[in-house]
Amino acid sequence: MDGNGRWAKGRGLSTTEGHKAGVEAVRSVLQLCKDHGVEILTIFAFSSENWQRPTAEVKALMALFSSYLKREVKQLHKDGVRIRFIGSRNRFSKGLLKQMEQAEQLTKDNSPTTLVIAVDYGGQWDIANATRQLAEQVKAGDLEPEEITPELLDQFTALADLPKPDLCIRTSGEQRISNFLLWQLAYAELFFTDTLWPDFSEQDMLAALKCFNRRERRYGGRKAKSDSRSKVSA
Repeated sequence: MDGNGRWAKGRGLSTTEGHKAGVEAVRSVLQLCKDHGVEILTIFAFSSENWQRPTAEVKALMALFSSYLKREVKQLHKDGVRIRFIGSRNRFSKGLLKQMEQAEQLTKDNSPTTLVIAVDYGGQWDIANATRQLAEQVKAGDLEPEEITPELLDQFTALADLPKPDLCIRTSGEQRISNFLLWQLAYAELFFTDTLWPDFSEQDMLAALKCFNRRERRYGGRKAKSDSRSKVSA
């Protein structure tokens, strides 16, 4: 969800105001996903590298995150949305950790919509964390190195219990995935738009879904001519 800062700068506002506008966009995009049959939405809210931003901005982001949880969790629960957080939790305050845990516990039995929020997350961290867990099993004598396969490692990644993402949308004109879900996006379709995240609209979402529907997904293989292309409701 890129472009909050540039959106604010273009309007003579503070970066914090841009992030607030970005939070509002999450609500509308989640509704769009529900309307168009997208059952799992994963948003990159705060990366492992974002801690390097100015202290004042990080504090504002943490306060905004806490405020979002206070305001939105009960309504998301009423709407049947399950909330999940992925990423390291070692650097968050005890208060924020408690909010995250309560949100997950409250909504854990909801379906079919899942909102995954990636906070203090990085794709490299995810892979290293999974590898570390496998190494501990090898060290304990419960696993032989030759038994390690991509399928086994996948079971220890952050989204192991969910389907792999079909589509990755990057806003604001940047054309990279910036350490987001490196393992999981191996065969995802990528869609880049110049729209800044706070301005991301239903028209932008429909453009992404229509683009996805035109893609032929072969996963490294080759489909027979009679095979149909992957579809996402739009």
